[in-house]
Amino acid sequence: MKAVRVHANGGPEALRYEDVDAPRPGPGEVLVKIEVSGVNFIDVQYRAGKYKPPQLPFVDGMEAAGTVAEVGAGVTGLATGDRVAYTMILGTYAEYQAVPAARVVTLPPHVDFRSGAAVMLQGTTAHYLTHSTYPLNPGDTALVHAGAGGVGQLIIQVARKRGARVLATAGTDAKAELAREAGAEHVIIYTRQDFEAEVKRLTAGRGVDVVYDSVGKDTFDRSLNCLRPRGVLALFGFSSGPVAPFDPAVLGAKGSLFLTRPGLNQYIATREELVARTTDLFAWLKSGELRLRMDTDFPLAEAARAHTELEARRTTGKLLLQIGGR
Repeated sequence: MKAVRVHANGGPEALRYEDVDAPRPGPGEVLVKIEVSGVNFIDVQYRAGKYKPPQLPFVDGMEAAGTVAEVGAGVTGLATGDRVAYTMILGTYAEYQAVPAARVVTLPPHVDFRSGAAVMLQGTTAHYLTHSTYPLNPGDTALVHAGAGGVGQLIIQVARKRGARVLATAGTDAKAELAREAGAEHVIIYTRQDFEAEVKRLTAGRGVDVVYDSVGKDTFDRSLNCLRPRGVLALFGFSSGPVAPFDPAVLGAKGSLFLTRPGLNQYIATREELVARTTDLFAWLKSGELRLRMDTDFPLAEAARAHTELEARRTTGKLLLQIGGR
């Protein structure tokens, strides 16, 4: 089968499209014929060596949708031909992958493979951030960084669904419009506005209840300054680089703030939690309460180009790799 592997960490050129042996499902696993794989910043971090894979070479990718091709021993509730999706299992840039059956969810008829691959990682991230890390309530105000990105647009939509007021940041006027379309009340164009000063102005000096920050180094200090006393900074990504070490006493000096570095694996650690989150997401897609913006599809052989676009921040929604054809 064809797959995209990394033999040595590096830039997008480290992604090699090549022939590998097709896997077989072990006990408790299913073999998935992958139709579409999502492309996410975590893939970039594995490729670059910021996250360590179990071994080299490895197949990149953490999110996919496809069809069950074979069922391993002891698996119940899944059958050959079932349409499924999953996330947070390394190795989705491939035509086939053997995955634990407990980590797979069945796609309902109204969710196609592209939507299934697009919603699994970023959708469940938006869900846990707004429902669990800091459960938003009507009257809360949230600041969402990178509001035009794939996950940013989903966070905004889910936050608005929960009755929160949403402020967002974006780099250009075009991206700002996308964040507004998702439901942001105000969008701060950080390339020409000081987002900290704007947040203070828009909240009459109070600050926001929570900042959802996937940017990291470039926003961290000012994100803390945007919070009200006892507010929460949910730092769930590092697209601009890692945050420098800092003295926790700063949190007390700035108003008894809370800082958390949440990760998706801990919020879908049980099958029950995974199913509950994806059930909500699939229902919102059906009702139209959640809209996906899928920016660009690339063939599997062009995974390196997809990474280049993502790292250059030239994208405004979800990037996908087409593997099994349309």
